[in-house]
Amino acid sequence: MAGQVLRIGTRKSAMALAQTEEVARLLRAVAPKLAVDVVKFETRGDQDQTSKLLRHGGKGGAFVAEIRDAMRAGSLQAAMHSLKDVPGNEETPGLVLAAMLARDAANDALVLRPGLSLETFRSHRGKGFMIGTNAVRRAAYLRRLFPEATVIHYRGAADTRIAKLDRGDKQRLPGGGEVGPADALVMARSGLERIGMTARIVHDFSVDEMLPAVGQGIVAVECVETDWATRGRLAAIDNAAARLSAEAEREVLWVLNGHCNSPIAGHATRAGNEITLRASVLDEAGDRFIEVTRKGPADRPRELGRAVGMELLDKGAAEIIARTRPEE
Repeated sequence: MAGQVLRIGTRKSAMALAQTEEVARLLRAVAPKLAVDVVKFETRGDQDQTSKLLRHGGKGGAFVAEIRDAMRAGSLQAAMHSLKDVPGNEETPGLVLAAMLARDAANDALVLRPGLSLETFRSHRGKGFMIGTNAVRRAAYLRRLFPEATVIHYRGAADTRIAKLDRGDKQRLPGGGEVGPADALVMARSGLERIGMTARIVHDFSVDEMLPAVGQGIVAVECVETDWATRGRLAAIDNAAARLSAEAEREVLWVLNGHCNSPIAGHATRAGNEITLRASVLDEAGDRFIEVTRKGPADRPRELGRAVGMELLDKGAAEIIARTRPEE
């Protein structure tokens, strides 16, 4: 690539910029003469802090589409994504995820409003409290863990959500009206780490309590499939362990043909030459819950993901997903 410059697109949020700076740091470490130019985007999902992401075509339409369009047009060489925001049930013609960084913490965490203690929250089992999240997966798990709490729609970048929580702001609803204020939020630990707000975490959910989103904690860098110069540079920072886990997890999404309104979770870990993959499908109310765990060879992650996805379908996952699919 002429000029030793790589232009990488990213969202304007504090977390996305921190993730992109890590990508830039790694690239500079392997290619000291390379200049990394970060191009900031305010995506549809960033501009609209009220609507559910479904209105914008899910996370892909809300956070990924515009940056991809710029890359296809040639104004960018690469795009940074949180892998959990990249749809796994659809093809992306002409593009390739050329690098995945070493996985950060994959679990979710609980954040409380100032003045509320974890002991109080637990002693009430969530009764009388409002927990904010925009993720249907988290909402489904929360309704299982805290059936007496009220789970409310809550939008915004990580730092914005915490600021709203601390101020006691109400959340505007897509159809009008407001809800809240929230007493608690559930967020990705990795995101809180990126923006330096781990001190706000009062509880880390284990994978037994709340299975993470597919790809959660993994930063992915995408480029045009035929841009071999950029692919070569990105390959130098690719983390093999993160890629194996991602391929296994994302294959489950592909098999299930899940969409942004489907509470689907998946998490893969490697130990030696073996991968363990755990995946689940829930309904939004948290009433129906299907989970599958399998092990397989580390060199065949997609086969393992396919097997887990098929077993979930055999156990009735398609019916749950069909009920959550938006009407055309």
